[in-house]
Amino acid sequence: MNRLIVFVMVIGAVLVGTLPTAVDGSPSDERPLDRDMPWNIAAYRQTPQFQWIDSKSPIKSLVYANEPFNGQPTEVFAFYATPGSLAGNPELDKDLPAVVLIHGGGGTAFAEWVQLWAKRGYAAIAMDLSGRQPTAPEFDAASGELKIQKDHRKLERVRLKNGGPEHGHVQKFSNVGGDLSDDWQVHSVAAVMRAHSLIRSFAEVNPEKTAVTGISWGGYMTCLVASLDHRFRAAVPVYGCGYLYEGESVQKRQIDSLPDQQRAEWIAMYDPSAWLPQCQVPILFVNGTNDVHYPLNSYAKSYNLVQGLRQIRIEVNMRHGHPPGWEPQEIGLFIDHLLIGGQALPVFESPEMTGQRLTANCNVAALPATAQLHFTTDTGLLSDRKWQSVEATFDQDSGVVSATVPEEALIWFVSATDSRGAMTSSEVLFAK
Repeated sequence: MNRLIVFVMVIGAVLVGTLPTAVDGSPSDERPLDRDMPWNIAAYRQTPQFQWIDSKSPIKSLVYANEPFNGQPTEVFAFYATPGSLAGNPELDKDLPAVVLIHGGGGTAFAEWVQLWAKRGYAAIAMDLSGRQPTAPEFDAASGELKIQKDHRKLERVRLKNGGPEHGHVQKFSNVGGDLSDDWQVHSVAAVMRAHSLIRSFAEVNPEKTAVTGISWGGYMTCLVASLDHRFRAAVPVYGCGYLYEGESVQKRQIDSLPDQQRAEWIAMYDPSAWLPQCQVPILFVNGTNDVHYPLNSYAKSYNLVQGLRQIRIEVNMRHGHPPGWEPQEIGLFIDHLLIGGQALPVFESPEMTGQRLTANCNVAALPATAQLHFTTDTGLLSDRKWQSVEATFDQDSGVVSATVPEEALIWFVSATDSRGAMTSSEVLFAK
């Protein structure tokens, strides 16, 4: 049977959400999903069956049911922790905000990441999207502190008997088209949304105060689930973005190697650019100027697709990896603001250019603030370009950031840093 016919038949067979909009206009779990998709959103919103592997440790372990793979049921491993589980005091666990944590390529469910959020006052769940289970976390006998594995790539993990597809190139790219049940994206969107449904069901969690953040491929996945699961109240994709079939992304080679029909199907189904226009969850994009996996031009285009509340944090020469991806304090501050009423990050309006003079309104709650202009005059690969940063003017009274952009600059943006050291950026501008 023709692959396109199979694709249309499969897509037409899955359930398409038709959910009403929230009355107050807030990001809603009851908003229409107005196009066909390879995901059964209604099914993923149901609490999955799960089983505790370890419900007594400070960082708990569990498995939960997910989509069939090769005709067999599957399960997903996850770590879970709360302020009370870390302290050994269940009385601390009441009306908790919650966060879903999505690892990137080569990663797994990270106990360290779950602990960071539980120490912040959140219920946190991190699942493995490669069908594996990492070894149980170890704690120091004297201090009770979690023993940290510095090289996260060396964390031991075993394949689950009922694990889903691998977290590899074949599963992410080559399997597209025809039968969708072997596609990594189908299983991973389902796994993330079901982790969200599961954590919302726990008695200690406030189901109206949930967020999601992911790193690299987890950031890519965050873009997808933030566009599909409107129950989230905040989303922070780190590095991940759409338009992976354009520009200089290292993923482009994999997409371009597909036959034309498969390539078109991948872009229509699995590139976040196809879904971000319907994202209504407040979203903070975090990336660096020279990221080779998710280059700046693709990032800027992805940011501009979002119609709802959006912010961006571009750091000059930000490193790529799991710890560098969860370290920026702005991730927690952004989620705190939206879930528990913490102070907002600096909020930029779109910058304007008058000749070489850039101005941008910036609302900063935690004054005083400073500002910088960042620019590159280099040509060549975006990942190889050198950036320069100079002071910009920030008028504390009017909230206007201004700077003179050198005529030879090819890409530029401004940033503002508040009194907490929290930084956000304006939109990135490119010379025509």
